[in-house]
Amino acid sequence: MVSEEDSTQSAMKQYGTTEPISLAGPTDGDNKRSLELENFMVECGLYERKEEAIKREEIISDITNIVKSWVKEVTRQKGYTNQTVEAANAILLTFGSYRLGVHSPGGDIDALCIGPHYVDREIDFFITLHGILACMEQVSQLQLIPDAYVPVMKFKFRGISIDLLYASISRMVVPQDLDISQASSILHNVDESTARSLNGCRVADQILKLVPNVENFQKTLRCLKFWAKKRGIYSNVSGFLGGVNLAILVARVCQLYPNAVPSMLVSRFFRVYTQWRWPNPVMLCAIEEDVELGFPVWDPRKNPRDRTHQMPIITPAYPCMNSSYNVSASTLRVMTEQFEKSNMICEDIELNKRHWSCLFRPFDFFRTYKNYLKVDVVASNSKDLIAWKGWVESRLRQLILKIERDTSGTLQCHPCPNDYSSKSKQCHCACYIGLKRKEGTRTEQVKPFDIRAAVEEFKELVYMCVMWRPGMDLNIAHIRRKQIHSHVVLPNYPNVSFDGVKREMISEDDSSMKKRICILLESQVYGKT
Repeated sequence: MVSEEDSTQSAMKQYGTTEPISLAGPTDGDNKRSLELENFMVECGLYERKEEAIKREEIISDITNIVKSWVKEVTRQKGYTNQTVEAANAILLTFGSYRLGVHSPGGDIDALCIGPHYVDREIDFFITLHGILACMEQVSQLQLIPDAYVPVMKFKFRGISIDLLYASISRMVVPQDLDISQASSILHNVDESTARSLNGCRVADQILKLVPNVENFQKTLRCLKFWAKKRGIYSNVSGFLGGVNLAILVARVCQLYPNAVPSMLVSRFFRVYTQWRWPNPVMLCAIEEDVELGFPVWDPRKNPRDRTHQMPIITPAYPCMNSSYNVSASTLRVMTEQFEKSNMICEDIELNKRHWSCLFRPFDFFRTYKNYLKVDVVASNSKDLIAWKGWVESRLRQLILKIERDTSGTLQCHPCPNDYSSKSKQCHCACYIGLKRKEGTRTEQVKPFDIRAAVEEFKELVYMCVMWRPGMDLNIAHIRRKQIHSHVVLPNYPNVSFDGVKREMISEDDSSMKKRICILLESQVYGKT
């Protein structure tokens, strides 16, 4: 139990933009449920072994040495003096789950390389460093995404996935003990892409500073990441929750319940966000503006685009941005449904009517809907497929937005965060989007769903890719649930619904829905013309 003195101290330091909802500490039952939750997470293998942790540290050290050598070599090639070459330096900082201390076994490492002003991203990072990495035996699946919102180089190093960003700051020499917390110095004279790259680390550091209890925050976040993955809503690129969005949501609940233990925080998480009135933003601190630096910050009063955001989750470091701008009306609906169902389960857990395992039952995506869009991604070789698939997936949310627009929101979409490949097809993978008529819409009031324009616009957008090569193709077709197993191999896929009962989850008339979609899509595949 939290003492009266501890509660008073927590009350003295207010976390967040409002007063806490409750300063209550845990009961004996709450502590017991927290211990049960911790044991369940250990049994599920959510913590990596000591050997894996050591391997990660070695990998980070190896990549640090690589980028330091790379910067020295670039400095030499640019004709600087031997003294300048000797002083040339780069540092490697982690961010995301690893920096927050909630990474899972086998999870990727998000890393940022910070170099001097004369080492640029376009040539030195994406060409020179790429060439160095491509020649290394430890490196595989090397992929460049220079046109992303945050430009990134992806690869595997000794089997561990690495997302490497680069930031060139306005200094001749990067000090080893560089302080990235001060926006006025670190963001001076850099472009927006560099500011976004730097903010990965700065946001992670701020989140840890803005929670009352880091250990309780980490345990809760680790738990809810596992939940989001099981429920099929952990994917920023698909319009769901990514690591940063989820971390901010969890941190806000920690601020609202500063003396709560993990079992309480998990339960309060679903209680808070079931009742949250979106698009009211979730913020850990006040939005800071800096007239001198002049970077745009999230502000729907000034920026018309910000007013269209469905689920604003604002980053706590300047320049404050909406980390969940990918969320659409359809994906917000899916997440809200999951919050509500999980809230009911947590209420039962608190009454000792259910076990924690009930909260983490996998979402049965391929039995939930009766109609799907299948997006086939094809390339001529495995290397091209990796690049092409990444590009298509990064733009897939645009197809959903266009479908929502053309059907006035009556045809709702649920993208699957995972892609699937077939053993019978080489250099191919498929993405799936569940389709559902908006609830409350009477069948006779719904016109046939004409999504041809949306598909054609999406094709044009995707084929604008500068890295497109012959053999890269995209096909989109409507399929029904009974056809899924002819396309997707799902070994041991759980045949249970959310509450563990086998049942059909969609009550709409199958033939009616089929007719309204297939009148325009059946037997017609949209590919490159």
